[in-house]
Amino acid sequence: MAELLIIGSERSEAGIPAAMEILRRGGSALEAVERGLILCEDNLADHYVGTGGLPNARGEVELDASIMVGSSRAFGAVGAVKNFPNPISIARAVMEKLPQHALLVGQGAEDFADSVGFKRAELLTPEAKELWLQQLRDVPVQSIEGENTKAMTGDVRYRLAAIELVKKFAPHEGPWGTINIIARDRSGEIVCGVSTSGYPYKHPGRVGDSSIPGAGNYADSRYGAAACTGRGELSLRGGTARTVVENMRHGMSAEDACFEALKDARNLPDDFRAELRCLAITADGHHGGAAGMEGSTYTLMTESSTQPEFRPRKALL
Repeated sequence: MAELLIIGSERSEAGIPAAMEILRRGGSALEAVERGLILCEDNLADHYVGTGGLPNARGEVELDASIMVGSSRAFGAVGAVKNFPNPISIARAVMEKLPQHALLVGQGAEDFADSVGFKRAELLTPEAKELWLQQLRDVPVQSIEGENTKAMTGDVRYRLAAIELVKKFAPHEGPWGTINIIARDRSGEIVCGVSTSGYPYKHPGRVGDSSIPGAGNYADSRYGAAACTGRGELSLRGGTARTVVENMRHGMSAEDACFEALKDARNLPDDFRAELRCLAITADGHHGGAAGMEGSTYTLMTESSTQPEFRPRKALL
């Protein structure tokens, strides 16, 4: 039997303990990842996913999420979803109830969520709205994708471009950064899930890497699974999550596979450059992560863990 294992990005500790309990009771990695991310999405103190996520340039919260099963590479995702607090569950429903498709976006994803019984809710909380307005006023000192890293030149450039967008999309009355969780269950199945509210002040309809297989999320139980946070346009262009898994297929450790994938993405020209991070599990249960800056961690729980542990990621700079 495989050793139970869960890793996640920064702030995933809101959901990982409950996810590990599911695994300990004999539940599947799919169940564990979904439950862990639901708890992250429902965490009102987190303004980067789910309810309370920071809004787009029109002042509306749009959510992206995906889930992937390593043994079959089955994949389900939604993008630019409004008024549904748990996009990770809708993504799973796409995978299981609409297998002729893998990705639904916008109104179509919302219609599907209605049709299978998900409940609508207001996602923009007063606190998130105030944070959004404050960020428009202040020059960023942290990365536009949060994660406790310093702002880069691209973050400032992004803010200035975002203000121009906000002028076009007036908001209605009334820490951003993706979370990912990867789990391995007793059978050795590996599942990866990702959820985000995306960049604040983004153009309405923007879908990032979190909904795209091979970019922000990829799982193949023969070799492992990987997921990304940060500047999603870079991982979209670089196919970063798939690159990490391919690196592990060729024998790299999880940490080195992530590090080399970030080196590849670093070479892409990008006027809005901000930090990109990734983390991974190998098929035999080794794990690791990499980041563009020092000080980044990822979250870990094993079967013997009494609480989440925080491990350093290898820094590119």
